[in-house]
Amino acid sequence: MAKLIGKVARTNKKSERTVDVVLIGAGIMSATLGVLLKELEPGITVDIFERLDVAAAESSDAWNNAGTGHSAFCELNYTPQKADGSVDTAKAVSIAESFEVSKQFWSYLVRAKLVGAPEEFIKSIPHMSFVWGKDNVSYLKTRYNELQKCELFKGMVYSEDQQQLAEWMPLVMKDRDASEVVAATRMTLGTDVNFGALTRQMFNTLQEKSNVEMHFNHEVKKLKQKDGLWEVRVKDENTGERRTVKAKFVFIGAGGGSLPLLEKAGIPEGDGFGGFPVSGQWLKCTNPEIIANHNAKVYGKASVGAPPMSVPHLDTRMIDGKKALLFGPYAGFSTRFLKNGSLLDLPLSIKVNNIRPMISAGLDNIPLTKYLINQVRQSPEDRLDALKEYLPSAKMEDWELETAGQRVQVIKKDAEHGGILEFGTEVVTAADGSIAALLGASPGASTAVSIMITLMERCFGTYIASEAWQKKLKQMIPSYGFCLSKDASLTETIRTQTTHALKLQAEPEVVIS
Repeated sequence: MAKLIGKVARTNKKSERTVDVVLIGAGIMSATLGVLLKELEPGITVDIFERLDVAAAESSDAWNNAGTGHSAFCELNYTPQKADGSVDTAKAVSIAESFEVSKQFWSYLVRAKLVGAPEEFIKSIPHMSFVWGKDNVSYLKTRYNELQKCELFKGMVYSEDQQQLAEWMPLVMKDRDASEVVAATRMTLGTDVNFGALTRQMFNTLQEKSNVEMHFNHEVKKLKQKDGLWEVRVKDENTGERRTVKAKFVFIGAGGGSLPLLEKAGIPEGDGFGGFPVSGQWLKCTNPEIIANHNAKVYGKASVGAPPMSVPHLDTRMIDGKKALLFGPYAGFSTRFLKNGSLLDLPLSIKVNNIRPMISAGLDNIPLTKYLINQVRQSPEDRLDALKEYLPSAKMEDWELETAGQRVQVIKKDAEHGGILEFGTEVVTAADGSIAALLGASPGASTAVSIMITLMERCFGTYIASEAWQKKLKQMIPSYGFCLSKDASLTETIRTQTTHALKLQAEPEVVIS
């Protein structure tokens, strides 16, 4: 377990200092962990290092994020269909519960005035799943019936009536064949979250606290454990100065850049991990009339072999105070691990301890490779055809292409296959709890609070079990220690509280011109 509390030894050298915690990467994960630790233990010293010149510029940014407000209400990839036709809802239930945990923490931040008005980062927006074709409609109905067994999905509505669907999403149903077999589910409890805005607000709060230093344009070059401390070698990209910071605990939350840093740390628990980068693009609507007349996140089914980040959706978002409409994301391939990364990221990540898992995972995912090749070869007309499945009246002149962020899917050792490709997040921690890294992608940001609590339970077990930390955790997250998915009364109480604190509302009016 990491040593977190206690007097920090300081050195007189200008280029070297010792702190309790180093956070690498200024995204939603580091921000969440930093605020949690400072609320639980206000006296700790924290250094934050970010290679770019602003926080939340990579995957946490609103334009780069593949999905905002993942709560499993509408994302069909979280409810896979089994061979016998039944639907597995376990992952959806877990994600929905984790999102409720996030909302509780954000509510605490609002009440404690640690962030600004909630309207600046979260808005109510209906979440919908939309499918067509007899088999897909059958799947969606089965999914709906299974989800109704869980309190977290109370309020979901299902319909196959085109007139009803036209009221829910008029542009999606406009000019659609009246004989087409379609179905949709709808949750008005859905939200849109601007994780870039939220992340920057949390870092602003952290910088105002004592014993916290934030360093932009600083890249971590080396990680080495010595005498019970981690020596973090960083370079100031503006001045070229290199210095070492010693830390009791290090969190690697650098998004796609976490894997190379985990490899630099050299902990046994990191052996065998690899990464497969997937890039993305959006079609961004430029027609204000179309943007105004769609108010929902409408998710469909992914193509065979498609990664989860590529589940197509017609997505209403609020970005920098303005309503936006995106469609996609279209997947692609780049050897970069970050949008602002290097083309050498992938080849340099291949080591002796992970080459076999990476080759095995590649051989087992030929359909994914073919899918990505086809995506890269898409023409503007191909992308428009994909959009027309969701928006039949779409015209090229109303949309422009926008580059999304990079995601690095986790590859890990597997006894049966040699290596497997996982679509999700993976927390890797050292046996002594002194260092942790977050790998992977979706659902990521929406479940950041639950992920960071799991990390703290692994790395700070004694502290988190203490009376003081338990009391504070339950103040920040009232449901901590309870299972919302199995407690209808608690779920209703928590949702009432968070809806009020975050100023979430009933479904906004749809204005049809």
